[in-house]
Amino acid sequence: MIPLYLAEPQLDGATYGTLTYDVANERWRIDAEPAVRELAKRVFPGCDAGRNRASLTFPATRRAAGDLNWLLLRFPLAVTPGDLDRLGAGRQQAIAHALRRDRNQQLEPVTPPATFTGELLPFQSDGVAFLLANERALLADEMGLGKTVQALAALAQAREWPAVVVTPANVQRQWVRMADRFLRLPGLGSPCHMLHGLKAAALPVAPIYLIHYGLLAAWRQALVDLGAKVVIFDEAQELRHTGTYKYSAASELASGARYAWGLSGTPVYGYGNEIWSVLNILEYHCLGDFDSFTKEWCTGYGEKTVAEPVVLGDYLRREGLMLRRRKSAVQSQLPPKRRAIVAIDHDADLYAKLIAEAAAIARRYESIHDWQKRGEAAREMAQESRRACGLTKAEHAAAFTASLLEAGERVLLYAHHHQVQDELGKCLVRFEPRRISGRETQREKDAAVQAFDSGRTRLVQMSLRSTAGLDGLQVRGTCVVFAELDWSPAVHSQAEDRIHRVGVGAGLAELPCYYLTMNRGYDSIVLEALGLKVGQALGILGDEWETEDERLLQKQATERHLTKVVEMLRREPVAAHGVSE
Repeated sequence: MIPLYLAEPQLDGATYGTLTYDVANERWRIDAEPAVRELAKRVFPGCDAGRNRASLTFPATRRAAGDLNWLLLRFPLAVTPGDLDRLGAGRQQAIAHALRRDRNQQLEPVTPPATFTGELLPFQSDGVAFLLANERALLADEMGLGKTVQALAALAQAREWPAVVVTPANVQRQWVRMADRFLRLPGLGSPCHMLHGLKAAALPVAPIYLIHYGLLAAWRQALVDLGAKVVIFDEAQELRHTGTYKYSAASELASGARYAWGLSGTPVYGYGNEIWSVLNILEYHCLGDFDSFTKEWCTGYGEKTVAEPVVLGDYLRREGLMLRRRKSAVQSQLPPKRRAIVAIDHDADLYAKLIAEAAAIARRYESIHDWQKRGEAAREMAQESRRACGLTKAEHAAAFTASLLEAGERVLLYAHHHQVQDELGKCLVRFEPRRISGRETQREKDAAVQAFDSGRTRLVQMSLRSTAGLDGLQVRGTCVVFAELDWSPAVHSQAEDRIHRVGVGAGLAELPCYYLTMNRGYDSIVLEALGLKVGQALGILGDEWETEDERLLQKQATERHLTKVVEMLRREPVAAHGVSE
């Protein structure tokens, strides 16, 4: 049934002004009475009222078409015959969108064709149906629910070739393995062709082209010329920052495809406004332009924090822009997480030595008046404080981890700095740890996974931020330890979910996740700041806290964490530093 607001407007009687289409800029223009213009400003956030305020323009997106039709029902505007046809086409798009939005509530599960050789769980079949029904959308299932498998099943069902899959560099080989396993396309061996090099070259015929984000700009024109019917952005949080060549290339690539899908269990890494950046790639201005998004959804114009994350999340799901499922809702046998903050000792003398230079900068910070140098100084202090904290507690973090290993646990040990990783490795050398960080080759990383899976080692040292998409550790892993913390709760969640994945497991009653902290310095500030960001991510994604233990990061937070670092460093005793001011 067609919604009432999409009934055909009568434009052949009295009108309140004119409506024209700007072909060059793909925008509608309204020249009308002041009352109509004022209402239109509220209906189309971010519209341009122009210098004389006598007219206004707004992008002619498919989502604006329905609102425009509603406005014309109340205030008919004169439209030229040519623009009337365009207006009618937009109305049909709006009707199709409204009907699809209603169908999203009762999608029929999809049974993939024979070219897909896997078996889908019921919720995965629902995910495939969602992707096919919503041509531009984000599959934001919690990590471990098989987003890659769902995307491959959707590709097989869509039968739209070629497809381009954009991934982080360390995930490409995993996509090749998964495609080889689940797709059997007639007359082909491996369905994937991986793109290499910073210079575009002629492309062989293939159904799927794989490229990592770092090469997008270099291959931009070649990929656009390819005319891909489907574009998939795996770990789509890579696109949370606008204004880069990578972002621009991704936007152009997605705009020419019929289907543009994003996959990410953590699309919001820090602040809520990141969801705009990711979704804007998939469907241009689906949330308006950035300024209007911040005005309507955030705590103020240009602000980063979404005012009502839960409300925004509900809107995204209702509009078919995002689908999010949690493991707790679809896999009852999956063990719950048990998160715990563990306060450990630290070497006070070493901390004083390592923090000395940063503390000296803090004491002269107010005298730095150049804003650029001031910002650089603040970032340097934060980086040095974080490194000092990690190195200071490394020996004690290793001792805690050793006690778990001696008790028979199989551990993923996370840290950020290479120096901290090195110290942990020295202290735990007797356990023959393997390492997966930013310094290993892909072959070395694969060997580490195989060693852990086969039982040749019970300890893998992991980097907090360079292991996106890594799979294969969950069969044997039994607990997670964080020797260093990150500003983003999404990073911690991804790290935990290297083990906490659907379909397999070590028969755990629960998954312990230990956050090792010291009672001073950088750790205390991070714990405070994480509270706000956790609230943002969970609200938009629709997640809820499972237990009281999961509130470990939800403390009174601050957006001004660099200021907190400066204040902390100023309190450090001068005599302990040995650094002159």
